[in-house]
Amino acid sequence: MRYAVSIVVGVVMALALFLLMHGLISGGGGPPQSDVDGQLVDFIRVAPDEIARQKERQKPKKPPPPKKPPPPPKMTVSKQNKPPPQPLQIQTPDISVSPSTGGGPYLGAYNPGDPAAEGDVIPIVRIQPQYPREALIEGIEGWVEVEFTINEDGTVADPTVLSAQPKRIFNRAALRAIMRWKFKPRVVEGVAVKRRASQVIEFKLDQA
Repeated sequence: MRYAVSIVVGVVMALALFLLMHGLISGGGGPPQSDVDGQLVDFIRVAPDEIARQKERQKPKKPPPPKKPPPPPKMTVSKQNKPPPQPLQIQTPDISVSPSTGGGPYLGAYNPGDPAAEGDVIPIVRIQPQYPREALIEGIEGWVEVEFTINEDGTVADPTVLSAQPKRIFNRAALRAIMRWKFKPRVVEGVAVKRRASQVIEFKLDQA
């Protein structure tokens, strides 16, 4: 019995509290109104021009070609007075030789000798000997007589020392020098032949 009474009392109190809370919330009037009136903003989109403007272009006209090309500029050339040609003054050496020499030029000292004797010992190429160092230091002078063979082409072969002053000082230098000499060969009836000959080679300090 008590249990039923308590249930009824609880339900009544719950309903009373619910009504009280509803009244407090509603305030006895209508729904609350806002003091500030709302303002509506309308956005309007402006559509761009769909028709594009086209600009008409005209091709420029070509200029007319010139009737005649312009003449080239005239060039003036200054005239120069050329000097008169002068004759060249050249002294030609005298290479005339005796008929007994064979008619050719030569180097070194030349001694024509007897024109009637064909094939004299005539050096065509003469090389100065190298002065020995010992003799040059001591100031010694001298000479060497060398005997040798003149070949058909004028070269020298088989040189030997006949005499010397002083002895054995200038022998080697004289033999080396004579091998480099060249002579006019001896001609017999138009044919060159070998022959033995001799030559004196001097050694002087003023020639060293």
